Amino acid sequence: MAILTPLDSGASGRRRLALASPATLEPIGEIEIHTAADVDSAVARARKAQVDWAALPISERARFMYRALDVLLARQEDVLKTVIQETGKPRTEALQMEIFAVGDALNYYAKNAAAILKSEKKKLHGLTRFMKRLRIVHRPLGVVGVISPWNGPFVLAMNPVIQALMAGNTAVLKPSEVTPFSGLLVGEIFAEAGLPEDVLQVLTGDGETGAALCRAGVDKVAFTGSVETGRKVAVACAEQLIPCTLELGGKDAMIVCDDANIDYAAAGAVAGAFMNTGQYCCGTERVYVVESVADAFTEKVVERVAQLRQGAEGEFDVGAIFWPRQLEIIEEHMADARSRGARILAGGRRNPDLEGLFYEPTVVVDVDHTMQLMREETFGPILPIMRVANEEEAIERANDSDYGLGGSVWTRDNAKGVRIAQRMDSGSICVNDMTMTYGVQEAPFGGRKASGIGQVNGETGLRGYCHAEPILVDRRGGKMSEGRYPYSVKSDAGLQKFIQFLWGTSLGRWLS
Repeated sequence: MAILTPLDSGASGRRRLALASPATLEPIGEIEIHTAADVDSAVARARKAQVDWAALPISERARFMYRALDVLLARQEDVLKTVIQETGKPRTEALQMEIFAVGDALNYYAKNAAAILKSEKKKLHGLTRFMKRLRIVHRPLGVVGVISPWNGPFVLAMNPVIQALMAGNTAVLKPSEVTPFSGLLVGEIFAEAGLPEDVLQVLTGDGETGAALCRAGVDKVAFTGSVETGRKVAVACAEQLIPCTLELGGKDAMIVCDDANIDYAAAGAVAGAFMNTGQYCCGTERVYVVESVADAFTEKVVERVAQLRQGAEGEFDVGAIFWPRQLEIIEEHMADARSRGARILAGGRRNPDLEGLFYEPTVVVDVDHTMQLMREETFGPILPIMRVANEEEAIERANDSDYGLGGSVWTRDNAKGVRIAQRMDSGSICVNDMTMTYGVQEAPFGGRKASGIGQVNGETGLRGYCHAEPILVDRRGGKMSEGRYPYSVKSDAGLQKFIQFLWGTSLGRWLS
């Protein structure tokens, strides 16, 4: 994030914020808060630019993605430095989440968008197929407003922008005020790639700027963030009758079956809970382990957590908490768990050896569903482990949540893992891995319940930035229109006889 400090307005009259690193507490820069008038102006420019951008063949749009990929490769260190300054995450995680994932997305959509969005000829059923031809054309929506979060500040801004642009839309991006410089890099990279002016614009700002973008006349809003803010975005879009995709919070459950490979499951739990300091929407926030293997599993988890290195410089495994409010939530949840009888086997406090916003990697047992730690999104380096009698109880507990984003099942029997996954009320499930669905470009990603609306990525996500327009062509050049009027009792009787034949006889049903 950083730590945000309001400043006096500059010469432009816009509010300003100073930012400091959450890991070192050192200043990293200032931003202006763009106003509603700024947003309206940007959307108007995007509207004009969209006409020519949509007219380009998809192969031409893809050329800009490939150029942006070249720029990304050349500017890797700039991206890494910016992301690490703003978040305090380990370099390895910045490489994996922000560089590799974005490179994969740029390459994937550049290569595959034309096939995904090509016009489709649809075979019609019944007698209609003799009279009509149907074609589905995927047309861009227009201008897309993208509001991105602070936990994956580069990838979660880039990914929706890439998809929106490849679908033929222009985009206005408002990155989180907690990590604005990573969002500004998105604009810089595409500008350096030669993207036409106003096809992508980046506006820095806070909640007021985001609210203005939602109401500025865009044709869709792609939002990633908290449930609370997501509800406000949904209301704004509903009032304007425009679509939105909402990628919101999670409380992902991990089920460890009695036949699981305990070494692998423990490693998966540690990675799922502590990657990105636990600050990602599909992080492992609840573990349900079958009683017969609970002791062995918990012991191996604690052993692995003891080996994690937390820091701000050099080689380390777990970084800082990205902004102060999140640290407060983590501490609130831990205090509530302690008061209700939870036992802490590792961590459980701010790291006393580090100056910035650090909370130790923590393992908690003797937890239950009365605790905030098991019901509310913690979004921190906390791994609660709950024993269950069997897999049936694990499924029941996993589904006892207001959230439904991701989850995982650990078993040596893949078929059983799939059966359990199909019974979990969640947007996606991984068998024998931490939740990795977002990183698989072909897989649609989205949440159920309070975890969101709609899906992103892959064919579903890319087409979500389009209107699927059916074009129906009469095979007889319009001749059928001649017999539509006048209505008569005789023609009604004839139609009823035809209906009776069509669906009231075996021959008719076969024909239709």
